[in-house]
Amino acid sequence: MKVTSTLRYARISPQKTRLIIDMIRGSNVLQAMKLVQFLPQKAAKIVRKILDSAVANAENNFGLDIDDLKVTQAFVNEAPTLKRFRARARGRGTRILKRNSHITIEISDE
Repeated sequence: MKVTSTLRYARISPQKTRLIIDMIRGSNVLQAMKLVQFLPQKAAKIVRKILDSAVANAENNFGLDIDDLKVTQAFVNEAPTLKRFRARARGRGTRILKRNSHITIEISDE
């Protein structure tokens, strides 16, 4: 049984989040939870919450055992970017891109 959990419009860049997602893809859920628990990055805390949500969905909605679960798919897509301007020298302004992410984690007992 495949169970997914998604966070949309996360206020973190996809490039930073992909570093964490690449570490847990294909691993056991318990190992993935231990790994992201002790990583210092902001993305690790966000990924941990999504992983916890996917596990809760699997246990409560489908009655799956946490020991049998594995991260089958995990990916990060780019969400709409916030465009801001900052004052620079000689009356100019430069654009600042504040990137957002859509994070999806799929776990399975197969």
